[in-house]
Amino acid sequence: MKVLIANLGSTSLKWRLFDFSNGAEQMLHKGGFERVADYPQAINDCLAQLTAAGVIQSGSDLAAVGFKTIMAKGCNGCVRLDESVTKAMEAFSDIAPAHNPPYITGIRLFAGQMPGVPLVGLFETAFYQWISPAAQRYAVPEAWFEAGVRRWGFHGASHKFIAERSATLLGREDVAERARQLYVNGGSTPVTDPGLRVISCHLGGSSSITGILNGVAIGTSMGLSPQSGLPQNNRVGDLDSFALPFITRALGITLQEAEKILCKESGLKALSGGYSDTRDIESQANQGNPRARLALDVLVQQSRHWIGSFLLEMDGADALVFTAGIGENNSTVREAVCRNLSGLGLKLDVEKNRSVKATEAVISSPDSRVRVMVIPANEELVVAREVKRFLEKSGG
Repeated sequence: MKVLIANLGSTSLKWRLFDFSNGAEQMLHKGGFERVADYPQAINDCLAQLTAAGVIQSGSDLAAVGFKTIMAKGCNGCVRLDESVTKAMEAFSDIAPAHNPPYITGIRLFAGQMPGVPLVGLFETAFYQWISPAAQRYAVPEAWFEAGVRRWGFHGASHKFIAERSATLLGREDVAERARQLYVNGGSTPVTDPGLRVISCHLGGSSSITGILNGVAIGTSMGLSPQSGLPQNNRVGDLDSFALPFITRALGITLQEAEKILCKESGLKALSGGYSDTRDIESQANQGNPRARLALDVLVQQSRHWIGSFLLEMDGADALVFTAGIGENNSTVREAVCRNLSGLGLKLDVEKNRSVKATEAVISSPDSRVRVMVIPANEELVVAREVKRFLEKSGG
């Protein structure tokens, strides 16, 4: 069984091809295009590269194309991407304006280019289906909640991979198996006591922090939209709800103009004075740029805020895990997040932390009660596995 995972952006197409034949789990090929102006041609070029590499003979060799879809109204989990689902995604495009529209376009184009191949999506919100009502709800009228105003949570595939991999590395294969089977069995499958408490820090161009108890999410920093939670590279993060009507009146701008600013000109970019990549921000901060230093400080402060929340919620942690672009590569941010936490049983090995970049490692001191780990993200593998399970369960 060969499953192609397509990662769609407004002007990009990236892919990974996985083979699950004969019980194997192997990535056969990966590639991508930036600045895509012609998506049908990009899809054809993707298939041409796969054919030239000898990993498929034609598109008909694919059991499915999988997508890391974001969110849809009234739809969650791992599902067949028919037109009813894409319309449900359209209903939430206002909440995820940077994500849903390119995925909807890409899914429809893949359907047109490859009509005989099943298209399957794993929604980023799926990992949070079992968090408690108290962790889901905003204090808004019931009609608002029924319309969709709640904490949905995102980066689900990334945090699910951390749930699985961290449990394996910590010697809790019972928890790892529970995490792997989560979408099949739900969130109530029992595990052997004591519980395993993991705080997963997905820090990158888009960031979120999730508390994971026995392989299942108990809460997350992101809420209604991918614009919430920690400051993103150019998206705002958490903001008082009255800021929006206030600023439209104070600056005389329209709601649409304010939305564009919140989605494209805010976050780390706004704080730093125009830099959205943390490598550039850190370079500027080291050169004495106070706004760049502020941007890093806000990211660290908000990260610690949410880590503290889950430490309290789970009565401590067995592991704190860093993943994604910043989490895997930026030792300065990791060190700042972990500073002065020895009273909570967390001690960072500073020298080891500084030597680790984009590789799996334990970076805590030997006497640290909380294991601090770096685990590279592997969202595509999670999506591929769930697509395989979906096909097996549904009969293709």
